[in-house]
Amino acid sequence: MKGSAIAIEGLRFAWTRDAPALLDINRFELARGERLFLRGPSGSGKSTLLGLIAGVLEPQAGQIEVLGHDMSALSSARRDRVRADHLGVIFQLFNLVPYLSVVSNVTLPVRFSKARRRAAGGDAGAEARRLLARLGLEDDEILSRRVMDLSVGQQQRVAAARALIGGPGLVIADEPTSALDADTRDRFIELLTDEARRSGAALLFVSHDAALAPHFDRGIDLADINASAHRLETA
Repeated sequence: MKGSAIAIEGLRFAWTRDAPALLDINRFELARGERLFLRGPSGSGKSTLLGLIAGVLEPQAGQIEVLGHDMSALSSARRDRVRADHLGVIFQLFNLVPYLSVVSNVTLPVRFSKARRRAAGGDAGAEARRLLARLGLEDDEILSRRVMDLSVGQQQRVAAARALIGGPGLVIADEPTSALDADTRDRFIELLTDEARRSGAALLFVSHDAALAPHFDRGIDLADINASAHRLETA
């Protein structure tokens, strides 16, 4: 839909043909530039929904539009291109490349996307360092390490900088604060939302922690949009 970062209609997803639907979403929309908090307990399908939005998974039925691209109608290769050019993803398990440095991990998206390389400007390394500094990782000694030599919380912030570089139109974050203490967590969210606002990106932030909702434009519970959750509750 025009003006939407994400528009979902009639989405149904199950892991196998005979299994009950994990996700059954009649309608869901995220506006461009909006910052949304999506809550749900473990096992409710939050990460699966992000995989569908990112084009990593395919639904059994329904339409998923991301920044005007109908992901449910595209080939796997075309979904990969949309994801590379327009999406920044903070994975729950980070998916950092262990043998690369901190800065090299952050600049990976601009190596694979001309659009994000242009948006990052002439010096991707400098932009990576700017983002890392905003996330509290400005020390040269830290930046020179292999990424696997960092603490879990530091790796989480590297993953966030990688998602943000090159001004993607949509950032999706899967439990990105799970390894952070309360003070670092709040600073992390503030910087993440500030960077999204700076670039005009929509932000879909997924967590089980309802206390984080006030940091965002609005918050919803996955159960409020997922008919499968209601069927499980009434069964």
